[in-house]
Amino acid sequence: MITIRRQSPITGITHTTELDLTPEQFNEAFEAWQSGVLIQYAFPTLDADQREFIKTGITPADWDVLYEGE
Repeated sequence: MITIRRQSPITGITHTTELDLTPEQFNEAFEAWQSGVLIQYAFPTLDADQREFIKTGITPADWDVLYEGE
């Protein structure tokens, strides 16, 4: 299990999430993604929200804040 901490560019709040990956698995996938592999292929076991968090730091709650009232 690995814990990722990111700051939301929408709210400025720092969030953490736990991913069911070892540090080695995460590092290998992260390096693949940074080398040009699409994130969904680099992290195939993660869902879209988890990949979005790695990529941008945005959580589902942040999207709700951004699109509140629409």
